[in-house]
Amino acid sequence: MSSSAPLLFARLSVDYRNKTSVLRNIVLEIRRGEILGLVGESGSGKSTLALALLQLLELRGAKVRGEILFQGENLLEKTESQLREMRGRQMSVVLQSPLTSLNPALRIGTQLREAWLAHARGTKQECIAALRAVLRSVSLPDDDEFLTRRPSQLSVGQGQRVIIAMAILHRPALLIADEPTSALDTITQSEILALFARLNRELDVAILYISHDLLSVAALCHRIAILREGEIVECDVPEVIFDSARHPYTQRLIAALPSLERHRPSVEPRIDLQGTCFR
Repeated sequence: MSSSAPLLFARLSVDYRNKTSVLRNIVLEIRRGEILGLVGESGSGKSTLALALLQLLELRGAKVRGEILFQGENLLEKTESQLREMRGRQMSVVLQSPLTSLNPALRIGTQLREAWLAHARGTKQECIAALRAVLRSVSLPDDDEFLTRRPSQLSVGQGQRVIIAMAILHRPALLIADEPTSALDTITQSEILALFARLNRELDVAILYISHDLLSVAALCHRIAILREGEIVECDVPEVIFDSARHPYTQRLIAALPSLERHRPSVEPRIDLQGTCFR
């Protein structure tokens, strides 16, 4: 596959048993090393799209039509066994709340070890070394005391960092972050956004960052896709979205921001990407 080929290219629609066309003719492209933001209001289909890319919608009785090309292979043609081998190793997810993502009965070290054993083999020493390294990479303690804690002994911010550590444990090519800061206070939210930016630079991991918060997406992402009622209505770099949005819905989103926040601060782009989400 050529270096210019996207990491992920999806052209899809999603139907539920009791509701058709939840997503309609979505065309989405994510390049290697890119952070793509997906913004939309509640009910617009953001989480449905995330689950569709991970091929987890069948559990909810949904049908995905189209194609999802990830590293050149169509995920819609994979068996569930093949998908399980891919999830967590090549493509990982960070969900909204660590309280629902972590098992309250298991120690942090146990949960991290199970995540490591899902896609790796090695000695106990190699496993512990990998766990300590990934905890350090998300700015968490890597000592025995922390590894023996249970989720109830963590702050919400620490819990989210543990979830991120699990997601990057096997150095995936793509990380899907679905509303990962919505349960956090403002300071912790800023810290987690900075963590995603650092992981993107250091690991060269592509990130699909899903949120209803246009400002946080603009601060983090190389491009922004606007999702409304199951359709992507606009996609471009943040500067274009903020300064010359074309779609009326995007214009209303920007107009709804407090006046002092309507213009994104000037930042140096981390990578140079051409094109838009759809053609």
